[in-house]
Amino acid sequence: MASQRRKHRAVRPSAHGLYDPSQERESCGVGFVAHIKGERSHQIVVDADTILRNMEHRGACGCEPNTGDGAGILTALPHEFLRRVAGEAFGVELPEPGRFAAGLVFFPTDAGERAYCRERIEQRIAEAGQRLVGWRRVPTCADAADLGPTARASEPVIEQVFIAAEGDLAGDAFERRLYWIRKKVSNELRRDRRLQQREMFYICSLSTKVLIYKGMLTPDQLMPYYPDLSAGDFTTHLAMVHSRFSTNTFPSWDRAQPNRFMAHNGEINTLRGNINWMRARQGVVQSSLFGDRLADLFPVVEPDCSDSGTFDNVLEFLLMTGRTLQEAVMMMIPEAWQKHETMPEAKRAFYEFHSCLMEPWDGPASI
Repeated sequence: MASQRRKHRAVRPSAHGLYDPSQERESCGVGFVAHIKGERSHQIVVDADTILRNMEHRGACGCEPNTGDGAGILTALPHEFLRRVAGEAFGVELPEPGRFAAGLVFFPTDAGERAYCRERIEQRIAEAGQRLVGWRRVPTCADAADLGPTARASEPVIEQVFIAAEGDLAGDAFERRLYWIRKKVSNELRRDRRLQQREMFYICSLSTKVLIYKGMLTPDQLMPYYPDLSAGDFTTHLAMVHSRFSTNTFPSWDRAQPNRFMAHNGEINTLRGNINWMRARQGVVQSSLFGDRLADLFPVVEPDCSDSGTFDNVLEFLLMTGRTLQEAVMMMIPEAWQKHETMPEAKRAFYEFHSCLMEPWDGPASI
């Protein structure tokens, strides 16, 4: 068992030479496709994969051409597909859309540690007053994807979790409850020194709205690795894809993108200051939506994130505590408003007011 743990462990090096884990940056490729009338089809997934494969030059690989820095896709929750596979996996019919959530979870390869992580997730689901529907082992095919040795050595066990809303909980209120579950269990398990493979645990997404498939892959490997994505009933009205290029950083399965709400190209130049300010705010921040459970969401910025992951953590926090997506993004990436002579006065006032609440996250080329 000990030898198995040593072999399958997401080991990240400490600072050495030009590498410093506090300087995780990315310069990548981002693509997005959507049906403007919101009509779902599997063709959206196919088109997104075409975009991704054409961004191979925007990603990177190591000394092995078949071990990538990371690639992934975010789609709307594919309800028809999830209903079918849930029925096949545990013979249960899922509730109507909006009343159930699905998420992709990276687990340790050690069976004992995996069972422990799964148990803690189930405890937090119950503590949040929601109902666990079941677990499904996500089919993966490393051979079909021709996964490289380095990617295989840190490859997690991947499972899908299904959660049903209890009572009259729905919509954004249910999303906030799911957010609390994910943050609470992630903060606990990623810092649990009893787990040798704690860095392998990661919840890619947990939502009633979106689903994320990603990994330490090249753009060409995503679809072959995840057969789910080739299913005809895996339909969506939007898809966001990402090909990762880590800049002087260390690739891993969890750092692949898309993140939970965004995909990013560029580097956050003000990262250290942004992180420090967010930590400082945790001492005074309040939210009527979370009440005395707000502290369970801390740290807002999860450890071992890249600059993109850090930005996504803060964006998600702003959204879940009551702001709109548009407001949150404008707060984090303001225009150069001070001397913009043609900007409407109301917009200028928005930027001026929020500059007192949030410093700019400078550097992103594309969000």
